[in-house]
Amino acid sequence: MSDSPVVERVGTAVYTVPTDAPEADGTLAWDSTTLVVATVGCGSVTGLGYTYAPAAAARVVDDLLADLVIGSPALDVPRANEAMRRAVRNAGLPGVAAQAISAVDIALWDCKARLLDLPLVRLLGTVRDEVPVYGSGGFTTYDDDRLERQLRGWVEDEGVPRVKIKIAESWGRREERDRRRVARARAVIGDSAELYVDANGGYGAKQAVRVGRGLADDGVTWFEEPVSSDHLSTLAAIRDQVPQEVAAGEYGYTLPYFAHLLAAGAVDCLQADVTRCGGITVWLRAAALAEAHGIGISGRCAPHAHAHAAATVPNLRHLEWFHDHVRIERTLFDGALSAPGGTLTPGADGAPGLGLALAPERARPYRVA
Repeated sequence: MSDSPVVERVGTAVYTVPTDAPEADGTLAWDSTTLVVATVGCGSVTGLGYTYAPAAAARVVDDLLADLVIGSPALDVPRANEAMRRAVRNAGLPGVAAQAISAVDIALWDCKARLLDLPLVRLLGTVRDEVPVYGSGGFTTYDDDRLERQLRGWVEDEGVPRVKIKIAESWGRREERDRRRVARARAVIGDSAELYVDANGGYGAKQAVRVGRGLADDGVTWFEEPVSSDHLSTLAAIRDQVPQEVAAGEYGYTLPYFAHLLAAGAVDCLQADVTRCGGITVWLRAAALAEAHGIGISGRCAPHAHAHAAATVPNLRHLEWFHDHVRIERTLFDGALSAPGGTLTPGADGAPGLGLALAPERARPYRVA
């Protein structure tokens, strides 16, 4: 390795993986998930990053970011992040451009750690050895049997002590089914496991308050996006009226968004997605913002992209062990983690970087670009 290695190449690939069953939440239905991989290279070392985003994110990397990153100092990741953010000013930062930047930023951190032959968690500096997770799925399309199998798999087979299901089916128009499914989930997992719900912004304001108060009888302690997180004052008002902790932030694409969410007093726990918010560079800043407000942070989805960074922040609550993304990451990558007892131990095997490597033979059938 030279004293000042520079990025020599940037590449992308797009993979679309069908779901293992029809899936839906309160406001959206889907039957496949697309993952955009970004790679950066310095000599024989290649760093890997990714985002769950449409294939257009790969075009942003190829057309707007690659030439900017090539030739930049490989060890100065925040410098490259700032340059990428400025480069998409006219294209529009929130949304697909932020997801593209996130994938490249994660790849740059992975590359830096590999150049230094360190697990990323050791490069960043740990606060904790174990990172707690919660099982996440419970889609509104599941029947009772499938819901029960998934919940028992987490709680009984893997020992995960906290789980989350989707509610607000059909934009809140099936409230009685929501309540029945939550009661069913509680009966399946017993009294010792924590039970969370996610409405994906599907309820109206007063409906969210009514539902939240009703779910207290089933011991629900986490109410994610009871209404759209676009409406911060409404979210804050609901937070004051329900017994559950209110969480939101997964659609934050910029650091100021998180600052506004926290300033509004809208959440008890901030969510941020490392594959959307600008990568590890910005995710760590969001965690610091939350800590300054006395608020915890939870990593949304993409557990392997979050795991190393999550172990470095003192106010971490947990990561989302999301059914789709766990399945996809185990399929496409070697080096995927397991969560016995509901915790991850990133870097424990000593593998450099994120510890992930694309599995070409397994990934090839899903590649679309």
